[in-house]
Amino acid sequence: MSFPNDFIINMKSLLGDEFDAFQTAMQQTESPASIRLNRGKTAGICMDAEAVPWCEGGYYLRERASYTFDPAFHAGAYYVQEASSMFLAHVVASLVQEPVRCLDLCAAPGGKATLLCDMLPDGSLLVCNEAIRSRCTVLVENIIKWGSPSTFVCNNDPSELGRLVDFFDVIVADLPCSGEGMFRKDPQSAKEWSTEHIKFCASRQRRIICDVWNALRPGGILIYSTCTYNVEENENNIRYISENLHAEPLNIRIPAEWGIAGGITVDTPSCRFFPHKVKGEGFFLAALRKSGNVDAASFVRKDKCRGKTVYQQAAWLRCSERFRLETEGKFLKAYTLKHYNDCMYLADKLRMVYAGILLGEQKGRDFVPAHALAMSVMLDVERFPVIDVDWETAISYLRKDVILPVGAAKCYALLMYKGLVLGFVKQLGERSNNLYPSEWRIRSQKKVESQQIFPLLTVR
Repeated sequence: MSFPNDFIINMKSLLGDEFDAFQTAMQQTESPASIRLNRGKTAGICMDAEAVPWCEGGYYLRERASYTFDPAFHAGAYYVQEASSMFLAHVVASLVQEPVRCLDLCAAPGGKATLLCDMLPDGSLLVCNEAIRSRCTVLVENIIKWGSPSTFVCNNDPSELGRLVDFFDVIVADLPCSGEGMFRKDPQSAKEWSTEHIKFCASRQRRIICDVWNALRPGGILIYSTCTYNVEENENNIRYISENLHAEPLNIRIPAEWGIAGGITVDTPSCRFFPHKVKGEGFFLAALRKSGNVDAASFVRKDKCRGKTVYQQAAWLRCSERFRLETEGKFLKAYTLKHYNDCMYLADKLRMVYAGILLGEQKGRDFVPAHALAMSVMLDVERFPVIDVDWETAISYLRKDVILPVGAAKCYALLMYKGLVLGFVKQLGERSNNLYPSEWRIRSQKKVESQQIFPLLTVR
């Protein structure tokens, strides 16, 4: 792998005597593969693999797998995520102890969003924003598969979010950058690198943070991260935020044995990941607290005084008393009572893409349960007949092939693989309808010899 000469000069200045070790790691060490388990779906499931030290539920794989042919992947049991990025789990656990309103500002494709679903304290509301509309599709898919009930997905520019004055307690901004930390994983990106692009990225990052800054309440926390090495996009921008937006950089305690480096400059405490020091790609993270204090009670949204309607589908949810069901056209959705007013407020202010739990759709006299319900961690599995399937049948279902019915009863049933819900089928006696979403189906017709080549998850 060859690197641009200016990049080498920059890294030598940044690392000094460590540059040779860095270059060796970039040239000779394979990019590690890692996944993070879904806390809501993996109780009783263990991994026979090396743990990622800074993220509970994160694991390194011995080798890369064809996730496409692992039903557990499609069931939302885990997310394929670069290990360094999982450091957000440690930061959230260190800085956030009470329920919060959290914004994931640049959320697609959903790695940090699904991590936040698991790591934020119970009772938190997570708003996942993606400014590029075309990238919202994969974000919504990953959020639905993860199954968290208190997540709102929107498609807005940061300046539009900035109008939600003092709304968020935490903003996570994993910003678009020059991507130097991904050179080993994606050699093509090194060919597109330039010093001019660094300047462009650094300026864009400042603009994004300035645009959204009003939405962070006084005393709230900004978690800023990039997957690049240079000081312009990292420490210099942290200094800019501190000096111009009145924020205090926060120290994050890190065990020395993790190998995570500190910031390059003393006045900008931060965390740096280098591939010759940690088992992961290049990554930078800093946390800052916005100056000032605020009375959290002032942000309670008033109820719109809409009457509640009782729906029989509420019984499909565990702890159904915690939800409010609403019809939206022919669709029925469930919102957590705790966040209902906030979701209605956000729906008025933002371009909502997905929120709550989609329970299903009325089609004539029939109410068809939604795939989002099957994926939800709040699904009461006992409310439906369950069909346990083997690996071959699971893959056939995920390809949206015809599934032979089990039994003659006409009903909606759940297909389950190794204790993980895959989705619904409608049994019609002599035939059945495969209700897996067409747009999510496995399109590859590759023949796989054995299910045992994908032993990622093992049920105890």
